[in-house]
This record gives sequence, C-alpha cells and structure tokens, in this order.
Amino acid sequence: MRVPVLVSMLLGLAAGSAVAQQQPQFTHYGFNGMYLNPGYAGVKGYGEISTIGRYQYLGYQATLPEDQGGSPQTYLLSATVPVKFLHGGVGGVLYRDRIAETKITTATLSYAYHLKVGEGTLGIGVQGLYTHLGKGTYRPAEPNDPAIPSESADRKFDVGTGVWYESEKLYAGLSVNNLLRAQYRFQNVNGNDSSSVTGENHAYLTLGYNIELTPSVVVTPTALVKMVLPGKVGDSGKFSQKSTSFELGGRATLDDKYWAGLGYRFQESFQGMLGASFTKDNALRVGYAFDFIAFNQEARAFSSHEIMLSYRLPRPAATVRPAIRTPRYSF
Repeated sequence: MRVPVLVSMLLGLAAGSAVAQQQPQFTHYGFNGMYLNPGYAGVKGYGEISTIGRYQYLGYQATLPEDQGGSPQTYLLSATVPVKFLHGGVGGVLYRDRIAETKITTATLSYAYHLKVGEGTLGIGVQGLYTHLGKGTYRPAEPNDPAIPSESADRKFDVGTGVWYESEKLYAGLSVNNLLRAQYRFQNVNGNDSSSVTGENHAYLTLGYNIELTPSVVVTPTALVKMVLPGKVGDSGKFSQKSTSFELGGRATLDDKYWAGLGYRFQESFQGMLGASFTKDNALRVGYAFDFIAFNQEARAFSSHEIMLSYRLPRPAATVRPAIRTPRYSF
C-alpha cells in the first residue's frame, strides 16, 4: 500500500471523533508491544523487561497553586517471557496515570498461545485487568455539594484479547480491552453515589516493517491506530460514536545499536526520538522522546517528554545430555 493511500485511510478513520481516549499514550509505542496487546506475550522468543516514564505538557499549570492539576504524568513497567511448556508466553503490565485530580493504577496479566505461521509466530492472547480509579479532591462552588465526588475511588476487574504476528521483518497486532465495560462509581461527602465512569472498549491496531537499506542500516516505518468504542457490543450506534486517533512514525537503526526517529500524532504533536543499546548483544536499551505540541497550544504546554529503558533477557540455553562413552560402546 502506498504511503499517501495509508495516510488518507487513517485521516478518514480519525474524522468525527467524539469520545476521549481513556488510556495513556506513549511515543515509544514501537518498543512496548506488551502494553498494547496480550498476544505479544513471549512472541519474540526471549524475555524482556521495560519501563517508560512520560511527562506530558511540561510546564502546564493548574488554575490555582493549591490544586493538584498541572502536567499529566504516566509511569509504566512491563515484563514478558516465553514459557515452553505452555506453548506460548506470559506477560504483565503495571502503570500509573495521573491527570489533574484523577489517578489511575492498572495491573494486567496476559497469556498468549503461539502458532508458527509462515516465517513468523502468531500470538493469540487473553488478558485480565485490575484498575483502581481515584477521583481525588474537588473544590465545589457550594460547600458539601452532593453532586461532587469527594476523595472517592473504585476498583474493578476487566478483560481483553488480541492477536500479534511477529517475523524478522514484519510485526502487526490487533487488540481490544475493557470488554466487560466496568462501571466505576464515586461517592459524595454524604457517602452517596454522585457520579460514575464507564471503562469503554479500547482497540489498537499496530504495524511495523523492517527495511534493510544497507547491511548496517535498518529503517522501520510504524503506525498505530487507537479507537474508543462507547456502548455495548451490538448497539446500533456503537461505531458511529467511536473516537479514533492514529500515530505515524519511522526510525533508522545503525548496527542494531543506535537509532533516531520522527513521528506524528494526529491533531496533537510532532515527535523526535533518540536511543542506544548497551551491554553484550545490545540487551540494554535506553531511549528519549520529545513531543512538540503543534495543535491547540492554548490548552496545553508546548512539549512532552518520555524516557524508555528496556532489558532483553538471555535466551534459555539448550540442554544437551552429554554422550556416555564406555569400552563397551565405543563410537
């Protein structure tokens, strides 16, 4: 598919957005498939531990100094490992997202069954999610307003599923989470329910392809489509109310050790990233990403910053039983 056609399709998908993204976004999405898709668990054939710290809209200030608003911050830790006797892999993600008074902590546990497909591996994954959602403290215009939540929080369990294909050159994944659409309820100062939030379905489509320009330089174009699907499965208006966004990017990697890349997030920012690998076999990776906020700057600060750190675990050594040589059996 030609690039202009792909861009046109993504622009069409993103038109008519009506519902806000409820889950955090990362510029390093191309380095952390475990966050996006349970089918990624163990699919690379080795274990991996990753962490990302994101400081969004640096310098953004709350309305009043005593408020807890300001720049949103997100911290993520993920791990995945193949498990041979399970014919697949397992993985987990823990992230904390703070947006003004709202604090969200989510833990996930995933399993993926692996199938050999062509030159790559297909992971078919399922996921359990446990989320703690806190609404924080608000300053009502009228004291003790029963419509305003007061230091209230709720906890809910949900599930997700996804498929991920990985080969030497291509990766592609499609996933959806919050299938149960858990309802989070919050109480006011009188201890009564005052408001609620529904964890809507979130779907992710991600693609990447490695192009070997020279024996030492590999270029990897990437794409991520993010969709929020409000309403119950089967509702006639479920897809008409969808909110869709996308990201396009590409990076060049030198000697499997150094990389630099550029990206674009729909109606928000242009991005740049740099990174390098260290230690034996380049197992340790460190990356930095900068987002220049190019749209709606009057409601945001002009930049976001992100740091990524990951470590690839050594592959399990193959155990071979040594030959036993005796005078009776001489080979």
